[in-house]
Formats: sequence, C-alpha cells, structure tokens
Amino acid sequence: MEEAAFHALARFGLGARAAEAAPQEPRGWLAAQLEGPDPALSTERFRALPNGAAALAAIREDARERKRLRAAGIPLKGYFKSKAFQFFLDDARAQLDWAVATPAPFRERLVWFWANHFTVSVRQGGVAALAGAFVREAIRPYVTASFTEMVLAAERHPAMLLYLSNAGSIGPDSRVGRRTGRGLNENLGRECMELHTVGLGAHYRQADVTSMAKLLTGWSVSPERPPTGFLFRPWAHEPGPQTVLGRPFPAGEEGGIEALGFLATYPTTWQELARKLVRHFVTDDPPERAVQKIAGALASSGGNLGAAARALIALPEAWQPLTKLKTPLEYMVSVLRVVGRPGKGAFPYPAVLRKLGQPLWAAPLPNGWSDLAVDWAGSDAVLARIGFGYGEAHRAEAEHPMELASAVLGPLLRPETASAITRAGSRAEAVSLLFAAPEFQRR
Repeated sequence: MEEAAFHALARFGLGARAAEAAPQEPRGWLAAQLEGPDPALSTERFRALPNGAAALAAIREDARERKRLRAAGIPLKGYFKSKAFQFFLDDARAQLDWAVATPAPFRERLVWFWANHFTVSVRQGGVAALAGAFVREAIRPYVTASFTEMVLAAERHPAMLLYLSNAGSIGPDSRVGRRTGRGLNENLGRECMELHTVGLGAHYRQADVTSMAKLLTGWSVSPERPPTGFLFRPWAHEPGPQTVLGRPFPAGEEGGIEALGFLATYPTTWQELARKLVRHFVTDDPPERAVQKIAGALASSGGNLGAAARALIALPEAWQPLTKLKTPLEYMVSVLRVVGRPGKGAFPYPAVLRKLGQPLWAAPLPNGWSDLAVDWAGSDAVLARIGFGYGEAHRAEAEHPMELASAVLGPLLRPETASAITRAGSRAEAVSLLFAAPEFQRR
C-alpha cells in the first residue's frame, strides 16, 4: 500500500510534499478529489482575479494608451505599462501557487490536461490577458462535469475566439458580409473538429469544416458582456441551415450550440479523448484495452469527465511502473512542492518555464504541448532541469537529505539514488541529486 501511495502521488498528482504524509488509501484519496467544485475557485485570491470581460477591457485600454503615446511621439519603452500583461502575471502566479500548494493534485493535473487539450496560446491573437481567465472560466468548473459543457464554455470563450480568429469571422451572405465583402475564417470550425472533439477518425470533409465555421460566424467578443465577454453578433452570422457530418443544424446562435453538442458526444470523440487521457496519465503508447475502458466510461455516462477520471484510477495499467516523463511545468511544480515557494516576493514562474522550454500558456500550435517523453528528453532540456533543480536545492529545509528523499519518493527511491545522495559532498548537492534522479523525473 505504501508503494501505491507514492505511485498515486507521482502518476496522478504533482509529487509529494516533504512535510505531508502519503495517503493511506491511494485510490480513495484520488477519487475524493473528484467530488464537489474546484476548490481553487472558492479561494479569496481566485475570486479577486479579473474575469474575461475585464481582460478584454484591459486589452482595449492598452491599445488606446499605445496609440496615445505614439501620437504624442513618446517612446513606448519606459512609459507604457501593459495592464493586460499584469493580468497575465497575476493569473500565472495565482494558478501556479495553487498547483504548488494544492491538497488536490489529481484534480489540478486534470485542469492542466484539459487546458492543454483546448489550447489557447499567447503566441497569437493577443490573448495574454485572457489566458488565465480562460482556464478559470472554461476549464476549472467542468473537469468533472460533462464534456459538452466544457466544449461550449471553451469554444465560446473570448480567449478561444480571438486565438483562432473567430471573433472577426463573417458569414459571406450575412448583412455585414454583403456590405463589406469580408468573409469566413475556418480556424475554429476546423480545430473544434480535428483537435477538440471528433478527430480525423470521423472522416469529415472540407465541406463539414466550412459548414461548422459558418455555424460559428457571429460568435465574437465584447468587454461590455460580463462575465466572460462573449457576444453573438446576428448581423455577422451566416443565414440558413448548415449540415455537419450528415446532420442539419439551424441558423442562429442556437445552431452553433447544437452542433457543438453533437460533436462533443460523437462516438469518435470518446475514442479521441480516451486515447489522450491514457497517453497522458499512463503511458506514451496507450494499450487498446485501457483506451476502450475509458471510452466506454465516457459513452455510458454521456461524456461525464468525472466518470472518465474514475475509470483512469481503476485501470490496472495505471498502477504499473512509472514510465512517463514529467513535462517542464510538472517538474517545476514537483520541485517546488518539495522545497516550498519562497516566502517573500513572487516566484518568477514565467521566466523559469521559458528556461525549462515550456513557456506558460504558449504552446507553439493549437494541438498543445506534447505528451511524449521523447519531446522533453533532449540534452538541452535535461541540462535546464538539472540547473533549476540545483538552484532550488539550496532552499530545501532538509537537515538530512536521505530523510527528505525517503519522504518524497518512499519505496520508489532506487538504491543507486540513495547511494549517490549519501556520498554527496554537501546538503544542496544531495538534494539536487534527488531532483535529478530518474524516479523523481517520472510520473
């Protein structure tokens, strides 16, 4: 049972905390985290963070201030203080501080998994101010709810609408389209099918993508529409019914909602989600039996994500030896859960993650960050981890590093690692060897 406890902390959680006892009943501990609403959202710090509409207002305010400074001939550098970037930093610190301290790390892993599934990247669309609000408003409330609810929240959120350029997508035959000649942007229509729901296994065609994009025309944003900032603009919406995967949908906002609900519960969607969940939590090469078990849980529950998470815990494959490699974000958080976040000032999460090779909310493409070990195991990536681990090892409050290693890894601690820690020349060197150990790097 002790080994299963540390296994649960690594595979399903974010690593052990030095001062915290391992769970006595690992499966029950994991299942309990799926009950009730997301605990982070009820904290005073999270409630104080701005919503999506406020973030849109900050983006607009920044644009006006840049224009004013340029008109006055004042250089932006040294004078312009981006309100939107401050929103990004505040959210980053709040959400990563929570990950470091959370008593529900399995639930937190699910939050980050689904945020990566519905990738919104600060690399395009000017969505830095909205990235954190997207996770809080479109992901956190739904990690144990129905997938349909999450799909609707994610696709309608201004962060997604701006990132995939849907906010300006115009129906060619809409009132605005006929007057201006502006037209359709298919990005969201394509990605919501290929990446977020049915996948290529549905054998959809280009006509389906175009029809889906037309159903989503008029889905736009406005800072005057709290809480998220979503706005439907009927004058930009393509009139008339559309057909997606052989099923007709009516025009109007409800047509898009109905179509997303259809895609969210399509049979191939269960397969896509199941394979992705097993790959993330179990192994880079998902066993078909495990995939079908999760797909069956999704299908029988109508897409309940809590049911899928419970099915993950029950997989025999999930309790086999750890083979997955932590992503840079997971590695950083697991180190900080051992040493604790610095008591003074704000920890520089964005800067650290850039150095580790996984800048926060900045995946290169809409398909998100890779879940394969080979993509995180390059020599530069390994050296960056070693450097970060060594730097943080100096802050570990551990008089006896071997006791710390045993508290963090339990029976997962290999004799080779224990021997290296014992022979280390200093306390900091010993702790850095713990952070560099293969069993600490795995999940």
